[in-house]
Amino acid sequence: MLNIPKDKKIILFDGVCNLCDSAIQMIIKHDAKDIFRFVALQSDLGQKIIQHLGIDTQKTDSIILYQPGFAYYYKSEAALEIAKNLGGIFHFASIFSILPTSFNNHIYDYIAKNRYKWYGKKEACLIPTKEIQAKFLE
Repeated sequence: MLNIPKDKKIILFDGVCNLCDSAIQMIIKHDAKDIFRFVALQSDLGQKIIQHLGIDTQKTDSIILYQPGFAYYYKSEAALEIAKNLGGIFHFASIFSILPTSFNNHIYDYIAKNRYKWYGKKEACLIPTKEIQAKFLE
């Protein structure tokens, strides 16, 4: 895949979801080691990555963590992996890793299913400010 940094972890997110937007803003704020880059699922690049990975979009529609050349995670596994990489207080979220993935995904799916109802939806994907533009891939 062209133009994807191999040394960064790529977070694919729902670009029109207000909850997802808030989560991305929080990750950017706490990504002290500059680990992550971001791509909206709805973007051309987001769709190319999903196709490249062979992910069934019926199984996930809100978050994927892609480590080029290594692995990818989605749903609760992606969220826990992101928290682990952020370190600090977020590392404590890894305690949920002891629970079965199916249980964590059940809770994740419930939140994902209701995210538009609870937090709302934008008409268009997030447009990053100049300060964070470099963190978003096109």
